[in-house]
Amino acid sequence: MKKVTGLLLALSIHALCLPTVSAQEEQAALVPLPSLDDFTRGEDGWSFGLGLGVEYESAYEGSDEFGFEVQPAGAVQWRRGNDIFFFAGEALGWRGLRADTWLFEAIVGFEEGREESDSDDGRLDGLGTTDEGFEFALQARRAFSADWRYWLDGRLVAGENGNLGIFGVGRRFGEQIDGSGSELSVVAVFHDSELANTEFGVDAAQAAASGLDETKLSGGFRSIGVHYNYRHYINDNWRIFGEALYERYSSDIANSPIARNNYEAEVGVGVIYVF
Repeated sequence: MKKVTGLLLALSIHALCLPTVSAQEEQAALVPLPSLDDFTRGEDGWSFGLGLGVEYESAYEGSDEFGFEVQPAGAVQWRRGNDIFFFAGEALGWRGLRADTWLFEAIVGFEEGREESDSDDGRLDGLGTTDEGFEFALQARRAFSADWRYWLDGRLVAGENGNLGIFGVGRRFGEQIDGSGSELSVVAVFHDSELANTEFGVDAAQAAASGLDETKLSGGFRSIGVHYNYRHYINDNWRIFGEALYERYSSDIANSPIARNNYEAEVGVGVIYVF
């Protein structure tokens, strides 16, 4: 795709923004879900959003070190009917709406590696660098009705370091159809043995260099997670967003010497200007 603090943070943002919202004609998004950027204002052609986000997150998978990170936000999009092609950061993709209740998405992106320097406390020393690489993601969402109040979600992510499967259910709050409002989803995450060992395994050479116990993991259930998204439109151009993620690891992952926590968490806020 990562909680109570996130919910409170997003609700506080919502309360602060209410007095500044100007009246505007609501424009239909491709799908009215706050987790999906849609800068097209319901119209065909090009659209562009540019902004900045601040995240407070784990330093790496399984880390007990947290820190702030500033990241660009936004995307270039081209819409035709019920299809949107987009370029966002390091990802190039397409999403399409079919029969009002099916949303499909395909993305080619870039998977960041892990470096020993990601841990300021030296807890990755001797583990070497996890290679960066490309990944390909396919997603399908099925809504229970055309208003996308409830939906089911399935995602498959194939990368050079292994594969991931995500299955979830979500609920959208609010009556807006322009993509603003909030949503909450619960997901179960599965990974294969290659990805499990890339992120949480310790081979013989790494064990000798780091002093950690040699650890070999099998594929299967990875975690259960909760994901909250919030999006608010100040006016026709300015948008505020927030998100919170909490991922609780399975016992196999939590017992890895790399996992200093049995969970991963993230809270982020940001602003986007739509041209």
